[in-house]
Order: sequence, then C-alpha cells, then structure tokens
Amino acid sequence: MASAPQPFRSDIRFLLGNEERSLRDIDPQMTVLEYLRLNERKVGTKEGCAEGDCGACTVVLGEPDGNGSMAYSTVNACIQFVPTLDGKQLLTVEHLKSEDGSLHPVQQAMVDTHGSQCGFCTPGFVMSLYQLWLDGGEEDRGAINDALAGNLCRCTGYGPIIEAARKAGGVAAQDATEQKRRGDVAARLNTMVDDAGTLAIEHPAGRYYAPRTSDDLAELLVSHPDATVLAGGTDVGLWVTKMLKRLDPIIYIGDVTDLKSIKETDDAVIIGAGVTYSQAHDALTKVADDVGELVRRIGSRQIRNAGTVGGNIANGSPIGDTPPALIALGAKIVLRMGNVRREVPLEDFFITYGKQDRHPGEFVESVIVPKPESGLVFKAYKISKRFDQDITAVLAAFAIKLDDAGKVTEFRAAFGGMAGTPMRARKCEEALIGKDWDEASLNAAQLALSNDFAPMSDMRASKEYRMLVAQNLLTKLFIETNAPEIATRLVGKEAAHV
Repeated sequence: MASAPQPFRSDIRFLLGNEERSLRDIDPQMTVLEYLRLNERKVGTKEGCAEGDCGACTVVLGEPDGNGSMAYSTVNACIQFVPTLDGKQLLTVEHLKSEDGSLHPVQQAMVDTHGSQCGFCTPGFVMSLYQLWLDGGEEDRGAINDALAGNLCRCTGYGPIIEAARKAGGVAAQDATEQKRRGDVAARLNTMVDDAGTLAIEHPAGRYYAPRTSDDLAELLVSHPDATVLAGGTDVGLWVTKMLKRLDPIIYIGDVTDLKSIKETDDAVIIGAGVTYSQAHDALTKVADDVGELVRRIGSRQIRNAGTVGGNIANGSPIGDTPPALIALGAKIVLRMGNVRREVPLEDFFITYGKQDRHPGEFVESVIVPKPESGLVFKAYKISKRFDQDITAVLAAFAIKLDDAGKVTEFRAAFGGMAGTPMRARKCEEALIGKDWDEASLNAAQLALSNDFAPMSDMRASKEYRMLVAQNLLTKLFIETNAPEIATRLVGKEAAHV
C-alpha cells in the first residue's frame, strides 16, 4: 500500500534530457541558465540579454499534458527559476544529437543551409526549430517567422534559418516511436511527483513554495501575505536579473492544476490565472479576432509560452497588453483570499500606478471574459516601434454598437500607455453614446480624449505623440466600422480598400 502523501517536500524533481535530477539546497532564484552553465556545464545555452528578449538562452520544456503524453514549448532559460522545472523535462541543444553522434534533422538543416555564422545565437535558434519540429514542422513563412521572432541574429539575415525550418520538416503526428517516447516520459514524470505534495524550499537565500491545488495556494498566501506570487516569471524574472532583487518568499502558481483551466459558458470564457498566453490564444480569438491577434503580438513565443493572462493583470502594469482589451469587453476578475471569493470589474481593479484592489494574501484566481453580444464590434490596436516583441507605446481597445439608424447605442473605449493604469476613456465614451457615428461625433470624441488623459513622455513616446496616436486610432475605428464612401472621403480611395 502506498504511503500517505506528505504535505511538503524539499527536493526539485525533473528530467534533464532523460536523466533524473533531485536537487536540494538550490537558491530558489537561481535561473535555469545559470544552473545549466555553472552546475551542469552545458554551455550550449547562452546568455545574451538576461531579460527574455534575444533568445540565445532558448530551451525546450516539456510537461505531461494530462492525456498520457507530453506538451513541449520553448522558454527563456535566463528568466526561468530552477524550482519551476519541478515535474518537467528540460531539453537543451546538447540533448538533440543521436546516440551515435549524428545530428538531429534541425541541426543538419542548419548546417546544410549555412544558417549559422558567428554561432552565438545558433543553439537558441536550433531549440526553437526543434520545438517547431516536435509540432510537425511548418512550411508557411508567417508561421515560421512567428516561431522565430524571439530569436535574434546579427549575422545571417534570417533567410538561411527560415530555409532550415522548411528543410528540417517535422515529426509525423502519428509517429509511433515519438508517441511512445512521449508517453514514457510523461509516465516517468508523473511517478516522480505524484503524491509528492507542495514543494517547499527553505534556503538561506530565501524561501520558495509551489502548491499543487488552489486550496493549498490560498492557505499559503494567508500565511505569507507579503509573498511574491510567481506565474510565468516574464516580469518577476527581470526583478532578479536586472534589478538584483531578493524575493522572499516566492509562491509559484504554475503547478496549480485548477488555475490552468479554460472554461466556456454560453456567454463568457473563464480563464484560470495560471493559463499562459499561448494556451489562452485560441479561446480569446473565439471571443474576438482582435484579442487573439493582440495576444499573438505579446513578446515572443518563448514569452507567450511562459507568461500568463492572470499575471499580466495582477502586476498592474500601465502598458500590459491584455487589460485594455479585456476592460473594453467588460471583463471581471475573481479574487480569492482563503475560502472567500469576490468578483471585481477589471476596470475597477486598477487604482493608481503600482496599486491594485488586491489585499495582502489575496490572489487573482480567474478572469471572466464576456462574449460580445450580437451587433457589438470589437477592435484593438497596438502601437509599438517594432511589430514583434516590443513593449506598447499606446494600446487602444474599442467595443461599439450601432442601431439601424447609425447611432451609437453602446461604446466602451480603453487605453494602455496613456495613464498610470489601463483606463477607460469615459469622456470620450460620453461624447459618442446616443450620437450619430459621423465625422462630427468622431471629432468630438477625439477632443474629449484630451480631457480623459494627460499622458507622459518617456523613452517609448512623447506625450504629444501618445495623444495624437490615441486620437488617430479613433479615426481608424471610424474607418473600419463605417460606410466605404466615408472611408474614401477621409483617407483616399487606396486606403479605403486596405
């Protein structure tokens, strides 16, 4: 008979390639990159930026998918903490070659297409290509670009690497050998951590807890109300690597199974706080195409594979990409402390810069995203210096509904980058509701924006630029939701058909 599960354990259990690891006495803030290079001497994984931008540190992380197989994704080792490897399989470039020393197809493709020059970024590219190979490969240029957007190279111009992605192909979806391998790995990992209880690390450098249920999470946060709640680490990781902060204790939510669910009702999609951007993408695309496209442009694939929708909300950033869109849709969040839950409209969660309506010991449990009612048009626009992998300067999200006479019956406008928090533009909304959706109303709404916001100037944009862009995005909304002849008059015949 199996022994009763223990409430706590202190060793981090994972597979490094196919080798089991059980680590103790590890600084909970040690990054996976540091561990690989300093402890394991696997130096193929490189440090370029130490903030999840360049992709030189890309590794592949696998975890059981709940159906007897494995789900694999690329992540940035430079901002991933070692304890988050618990219950997972870590793969680096050193694990790709065969037992006889022959190269993996993606490595061979990089050789054949001359996809490497100085070689510093090459291992990261190889791991992104390997994850693409695990997913069956890709021929479409746009999809390849998306997979590689988080890997930067100063030498090749990317053409040979894109050619390598096509040449490498991918493993067949029904490949029996690969499916058996994944099943065996999942079984090993489940055996290693099943009934193992909460991971609790007590180290001179700090404490780390990784509960496996939301009830355990709630209990831990009541006991440690000032803990740093860690989800994907795409923001918190930089507190350590760039700001050199010591976090004590850390409570990790990435192993809480019931926070990783997506539920759909007749009128809403409910997203658990531990659901990553990548996992939420399809569900949010069903709510509105523009939300899905917005999520696709958050960071890189490595960032989207780690970062969470709940974390993007809970950190309260004024330039977080999802909050303005969710506010415009009328989303709510569920906050939990102990066994007490409360629903808060997302727009009310953000109080001022750096302050949210979340009490010590309370955490974001889920996000409730309403499905747009019939006739409601939703649009979201992100403005940044680069299209991919860049922080937003201004983000606008609009939900508008017109009656048969062309009057605005509903209008919600929310912006990021215009204030200390993501905010609705109330005066702008008032200028439109009940009015004809015409040029006069558009001009009034644009003027009202200057009373809604007093944006700041920073390294991304000046205050004048931000205001002008916000007003112009109203024009973009007007063009995209109005009659073609009006669009022609405003911007010319060519632009009207874009």
